[in-house]
Amino acid sequence: MTSNPTPLYCANHPTVATSLRCNRCEKPICPKCAVATPTGYRCKECVRGQQKAFDTTLWYDYLVASLVASSLSLIGSRIIPMMSFFTILLSPIAGVIIAEAIRALSRRRRSKRLFQVAAIATALGSLPSLLMIFLPAVLNLSNFSLNLLWPLLWQGFYAVTVTSTVYYRLSGIKLNV
Repeated sequence: MTSNPTPLYCANHPTVATSLRCNRCEKPICPKCAVATPTGYRCKECVRGQQKAFDTTLWYDYLVASLVASSLSLIGSRIIPMMSFFTILLSPIAGVIIAEAIRALSRRRRSKRLFQVAAIATALGSLPSLLMIFLPAVLNLSNFSLNLLWPLLWQGFYAVTVTSTVYYRLSGIKLNV
């Protein structure tokens, strides 16, 4: 005679029956709560706890990252866009230099928030140069010419490219397969 095992219910959704358990804490979880890992399914709490172990940034790393990113981006925004077409080649290189400077000064400590702070500071550092071109062009629309458009284009390209390069260089590109 076979006995039916008592049904398990998800710890987060008590009305959902499940046979799945977290492979770390053995808590019953439904497919909505399950996070696929290379070693099996885990609950969101265990995954969050595991990710916190990789956040090693100290409080002053944020300050250092923002100061380095904004100042180097400002310097780059004053020089690189003046080289017109070569901005396409030099902007990603400037982003790599900024990211590696931050990585070296923070002694390779990492956290998602650090990467975000660095990207925002990079964007803010390139903003003054962009505004110095944009505001006179907008305020003087009567004398607008296409010659004002090229510097604005190169400055905008620099700002977008250097910011995205810093973020992805620090955080690493993650592909969801």
